[in-house]
Amino acid sequence: MSHTAPPRRTAPLRARAEIDLAALRANVRALRARAPRAALMAVVKSDAYGHGMVPCARAALEAGATWLGTATPHEALTLRDAGIQGRIMCWLWTPGGPWREGIEADLDMSVSGMWALEEVTAAAKEAGRPARVQLKADTGLGRNGCQPADWPELVAAARAAEEDGLVDVTGLWSHFACADEPGHPSIAAQLGVFHDMVDHAEKAGIEPEVRHMANSPATLTIPESHFDLVRTGIAMYGISPSPELGTPADFGLRPVMTLAASVALVKHVPAGHGVSYGHHYVTDAETTLGLIPVGYADGIPRHASGRGPVLVAGEWRRVAGRVAMDQFVVDLGGQRVPEGSEAVLFGPGDRGEPSAEDWAQAADTIAYEIVTRIGTRVPRVHLNEDPEAFETSGKHPHE
Repeated sequence: MSHTAPPRRTAPLRARAEIDLAALRANVRALRARAPRAALMAVVKSDAYGHGMVPCARAALEAGATWLGTATPHEALTLRDAGIQGRIMCWLWTPGGPWREGIEADLDMSVSGMWALEEVTAAAKEAGRPARVQLKADTGLGRNGCQPADWPELVAAARAAEEDGLVDVTGLWSHFACADEPGHPSIAAQLGVFHDMVDHAEKAGIEPEVRHMANSPATLTIPESHFDLVRTGIAMYGISPSPELGTPADFGLRPVMTLAASVALVKHVPAGHGVSYGHHYVTDAETTLGLIPVGYADGIPRHASGRGPVLVAGEWRRVAGRVAMDQFVVDLGGQRVPEGSEAVLFGPGDRGEPSAEDWAQAADTIAYEIVTRIGTRVPRVHLNEDPEAFETSGKHPHE
């Protein structure tokens, strides 16, 4: 399939992260097709994985997502403050969390232990209305969630709170440890534990609206995990949850973020010239150097020093020497590139630019981290905010 580049803003910005909301909508539709019998939760935590939480949340809802998911209650409350309605779930609570605000904002709030249930019921009494809660089961990830041994106590207490009119248990849920590794024995084991814990809760009188366990990789590859709701995070932004599972294109997905900067300076230097801190790169011949005005304060990983790829004037270049706080250098091999030319660090690949996965490999990390860590001083430029311009035909805007 051939693609053309999305429309671009021409403002002379130092750097920008262009967010193609039409691509995001198309990704949501592709993910819904992977789990046709389940509702879809668009996970927009961490500022929508660095893409801009409020615009991405709206675009996901326009494409058919019926739930939004955040980690912290403050993220969820920010969505409400922006006027976003509908179901919003948040799951990372700490003692003293804003339970009453969550209740009054009609959030679905995750409960993993007795302390949280006690705090949310106290807040419900103060608010004079029941709290919507979802009980999280630790089926083997060993992170948040209630252990099977403690589950009967939590379920019984939640059921009693329901009878007292203090909570509505709207969901039962869990999270995979190794869904990005197809065939890993923990997948079947966790599914079995989840079935048992759901069965116990339902026999105790809990009538959940939704049961859910599938994250992005499970949505793509484990259909028996879809239950009533799937939670799609990184895949919604057009990044494969695991290169071993396939590329974004293999799943009908398109990267949403393009990170670019303006070349700030080009200069000739002689052979033997050191570049950046520590002189880990020394020119082996007379050449030209290009200064790219972004650095680790903008989220460019220092671990990609000497390896991170950049498209400049139609050719891939590598970071020469160390990534500094605000800038790094590429060796242009003698090419004279005009200042102000565009340097594309990563994007969907339409013009041959690197991908976020290429940067992840250069930094020995995962693509999730590459997009999520892009700093706040890099402006997000949201493209294709009006869905009507592209979606009356049901086609992807770049087809």
